[in-house]
Order: sequence, then structure tokens, then C-alpha cells
Amino acid sequence: MPQLPPSPAPTRRDLGESPFLAAARGQRPDRTPVWFMRQAGRSLPEYRKLREGVAMLDACFDPEMLAEITLQPVRRHGVDAAILFSDIVVPLKAAGVDIDIVPGTGPVVAAPVRDTAAVRALPLLEPEQVARVAEGIGLLVERLGPTPLIGFAGAPFTLASYLIEGGPSRNHEHTKALMHSEPALWHELAGHLADIALTFLRAQLDAGADAMQLFDSWAGALSERDYREFVLPHSAKVLSGVADYGVPRFHFGVGTGELLVAMREAGADVMGVDWRIPLDEAVRRLGGSAVVQGNLDPALLHASWPVLEAEVRRIVEEGRAARGHVFNLGHGVLPGVEPEVLTRVVELVHSL
Repeated sequence: MPQLPPSPAPTRRDLGESPFLAAARGQRPDRTPVWFMRQAGRSLPEYRKLREGVAMLDACFDPEMLAEITLQPVRRHGVDAAILFSDIVVPLKAAGVDIDIVPGTGPVVAAPVRDTAAVRALPLLEPEQVARVAEGIGLLVERLGPTPLIGFAGAPFTLASYLIEGGPSRNHEHTKALMHSEPALWHELAGHLADIALTFLRAQLDAGADAMQLFDSWAGALSERDYREFVLPHSAKVLSGVADYGVPRFHFGVGTGELLVAMREAGADVMGVDWRIPLDEAVRRLGGSAVVQGNLDPALLHASWPVLEAEVRRIVEEGRAARGHVFNLGHGVLPGVEPEVLTRVVELVHSL
């Protein structure tokens, strides 16, 4: 695939003393910043009301709706950052891939991509195809005030897994089989998807996003050896492709404790850590000078307050081992969480 030309960094909002941006850059703000993956979504009654009768992907391409949904948890919880309401398959849908988000299942691809012809038939993404997403970001930049906006994209491996498997997968058997049996075809596919992710991220950053996160949701299914050979070069291409914007770059995967060092080599500024290893252990593995994000187990948002409070306090304390720490969950907010619990967690983190 041809290399995309660098984009000039747009003029950015002056966000002053944003604790989120300070921590992401390895500084020590006066409070630990906090936001939650999937903070905008089904846990909020105002979200459910707004989304009534509107398909997920339709909402993602409606500028006014995506802006309002992105703002909802900022208003309610007082989090230190907003994350764009979107989905990792949005750029695939925008480019023309026949993919939909089926309630109760997740992304489903009409025709799985498993051979050379299918890989080469995949379209590339043009910036104008996500113009409505960029329009929504423009609305957010006007309305967020001092709160930073995080843009995001799915990493090439996770996007490839959805395309190859045809939807969510427990074992990723078709993906791993193609990866090992046809490595040249795999790299062609992953390189193509890196270009799509990069175009999507640049569109968000050009529109005014203040940081970005690359989600490699399924990378934890891989060994370190396979990650380094088949995934690392393509994630590195995405992260290096937005370096010229000068914004904090976050990188996160689920079940990736054994991959943290390799994932950091892809070039992110902040490593997201899931709940399976303590933050101070993650920092040790990363060499002691890391900036980390995480890592409360989302399931514990259903626990009693004394249990949850103890966990939050432990994580904030472990985060002090890092050069910078952004408090978050170790994955996304679960649908049944009471919103008041999230608000209370934010207040506790800020008080510490």
C-alpha cells in the first residue's frame, strides 16, 4: 500500500491545565484524571431514550446525535475526557464494506474476507466518507469547553479478525489459520486496514480531537511471537502515521498483559492495561518510565461500595508507580451498571 502523506497539525483548542492531557504526557496534575471506556452508552438512561428506534451505525453517522451522546457522560459524571461515540467498524462501513452491528451479537460481515480476491476487493477509505463524523467532532469542539476529546480507531488485527471470522469470535481460528498459512496475504490485508484506520484517525484529528486511542480488542488471543510478526508492524504504521499531530496516543487491548512490552514498541505514548495484572506490575514490565491507563475490573462496578472503594483506592495507589496515570476501567462499562456508581467513582478518584 502507498504511504499516506503527512497531514499538517491543525490549530488545537487551548485546554489549559487539563489533568487528562497532563497525565498522558507524563506529568503529575493536581488530581488523577478519570474517564471510562464505553462511558457513553447503554448504562445511561438518556442514551437509551435518544437511541430509541435508531440503529447503532446510523447514530454513529448522525453529527448531532453522536455529539450529544458523547457529551452525556461528561455532563453526568464529570469525567476528565470525552471519547467520541463511534464504533471500530465505522470506517469499514463508511468505505463500503457490507457490515452491520447486530443487537446482541456485535459486528457481522455479510461476506467474510478469506482469500486473495476478497482482500483485493476491499475498498480504501476516503476522508469525505467520514465527513459526517468530522462534522460531529466540530460540534463537540464547540460544546465541550475545557474537556478534551479522544478520537479512536480499531487496530488492524482486530478489524481483520472481524472481517475474516465474519463477526465476533472466541478462538479466531480462521484469522490465525490465514495468518500462518498465507502470511503474504495476511500482511496485505493488515496493511490495507492500517491505511483505513489511519485515514479515520487523521479525519478525527483534523476535525479537532485532542488525543487518540487505538483499540486492539482481540490482540490478547495472540502469542507474543505472533504479535511481533503479524501485528506489530501494522499497529506501528497507524501510530507513527499520527505522530505529526503531537497529541497523546493511547493503545489498548484486552488480555494483553503478556504483550505489553511488544505493544509499547508500536509507538504509543500511553499503554492501556486491563484488570488482569496490577498497574505497578505493568509499569515494571514496561521499564518503570511508562504512562499507563486503567485498570478497574468492570464487573466490580456491580459490587458493594466498600468493595469498589477499596479497589479504586488500590488502583490509584498502584498507579503512582507510573510516570503518569489516567484512571479507567480494564475494559468497557457494562450495560447494567448504575450510572450513580460511575459518578461516585469519579468523585472518589478526584478526591485521592
